[in-house]
Amino acid sequence: MAEQQGGYRQPSNPAPVSGPGALSQRTDGQGAKYMSGGPYGEGQEMMDLQSSAPMSKAPAQPRMRQPRPAREVVSEGMGVTPLFAPTERPSEPITAGAPFGPGPGPVVRQRPAGRLASTLERLAASDDSGALAAFYRMAQSRGW
Repeated sequence: MAEQQGGYRQPSNPAPVSGPGALSQRTDGQGAKYMSGGPYGEGQEMMDLQSSAPMSKAPAQPRMRQPRPAREVVSEGMGVTPLFAPTERPSEPITAGAPFGPGPGPVVRQRPAGRLASTLERLAASDDSGALAAFYRMAQSRGW
């Protein structure tokens, strides 16, 4: 029986990653090998294919960058509160602002009355179809 040479070859750890197209490189860590026993010219074609991309070099160890210290963000006179800092509002329930539980509910801004109607009135002036004028009259009658 012939000596077996095929099979799985474990790549270096971590395996280098090849770039796209013209930047591609072999990542299997093997050199080009001549394949004999095939039809005329197939061995040379296989050699050409294997050697068309340069062999990968040993992966360089990436230089670890030192993290930069985070700048303190100051907005409207308030500093940044760390994630695990104690609460700054000990008497406020945790459900404050939620639509359930104790504490004030969500803040809902009311639109001023007639805002939609005034917008539709301005738009209706340039609408030839009359559709916006109909919407304007409906919004005005409902107090929108």
